[in-house]
Amino acid sequence: MRALPLSSAGAALSLALVVAPASAADARHPLVIELFQSQGCSSCPPANANLFAWAARDDALALNFAVDYWDSLGWKDTFAKPAFTARQWAYARTLGHGEVYTPQAVVNGRADVTGADAAELQALVQREDRGAGGPDLSIEAGHAVIGAGEAPTGGAEVWLARYDPSTREVAVKRGENAGRLLPHAHVVVDLVLIGRWRGEPERFDLPAKTDPRLVDAVLVQASGTGPILAAVKERGK
Repeated sequence: MRALPLSSAGAALSLALVVAPASAADARHPLVIELFQSQGCSSCPPANANLFAWAARDDALALNFAVDYWDSLGWKDTFAKPAFTARQWAYARTLGHGEVYTPQAVVNGRADVTGADAAELQALVQREDRGAGGPDLSIEAGHAVIGAGEAPTGGAEVWLARYDPSTREVAVKRGENAGRLLPHAHVVVDLVLIGRWRGEPERFDLPAKTDPRLVDAVLVQASGTGPILAAVKERGK
């Protein structure tokens, strides 16, 4: 496995996949695309390729979650964690699915598609735009700072997703993708619940980084893996 700058390994993919503007989203209020995939899934590489285009944008937060339920079929995913699979199952319950699948792209915590079709994903982004609502959210000197706003019934959860901004290439030796060199963008390394928000201004400490190359992203999400109300990623990363 080796890490490469996103600009070099993903340039061709980013140029090939033209993505339209993300409606009301901007750098301070990025839309959120969560991709659930596995190196052991032969249908996942096209979805990973689509994620490259979104990962390069300032108005989008692209998060790549590797799930572990393909690990028993010949290849153990090098990025997978049970916590990521648990998050996908939580979405399955919220979205009314009886099972989980890969690849799956969840947009703003509201709806999902496979993520393998660029046009289909773009259409979902347009339909599930969050608009300008939600609390103000920022990352300041090791803290997540949330402004006052209208919280959903049951409140909201505040999540820290820490991801690698480089492109990682993995040589898969067994399973459905045996013999392939698979690139991955914005691979999530850690997912931590750091607090809850009920409409009042809040300030939460972020855990210290063990790897300074990683990027912090914070999500304010209706409790029970509901709609994402606000999102932010570290500036200058």
